[in-house]
Amino acid sequence: MSFEVSDNSDGVMSEINMTPLVDVMLVLLIIFIITVPVMQHAVKVELPRTSSARDQTPPENLQLAVNAEGQFFLGKQAVAAEQLEDVLRLEAAKTPQAQLYIRGDKKVAYEHVAYAMSAAQRAGLKAIGFVTEAPQP
Repeated sequence: MSFEVSDNSDGVMSEINMTPLVDVMLVLLIIFIITVPVMQHAVKVELPRTSSARDQTPPENLQLAVNAEGQFFLGKQAVAAEQLEDVLRLEAAKTPQAQLYIRGDKKVAYEHVAYAMSAAQRAGLKAIGFVTEAPQP
């Protein structure tokens, strides 16, 4: 006669052990308690106050159009290619400096647009942009 004790310890455990989960949560809580005051700590500095006001005059925009034949128009006024750099130099000397927007016809040769860009750069204009149209859906 053999006496065996039937122990079902080899079966699947159906309960979740909560001890490791609680340990991890306590460690995270301690980390957050320590780091949050450090992140919010800032040096209090009183900044000086000035009475000067910013210049509220926005720079004007210059529209330089290049049509399909390669002619230049500053605003609505025609400008010869030889005089373009001189006219742009006068605009670049103004304070605040104007922003130049180049509107090139889609059929114009690239050399005319490149000439306008290099003339604006030689004239001293610092803000040069291109105007395009959004494609129709």
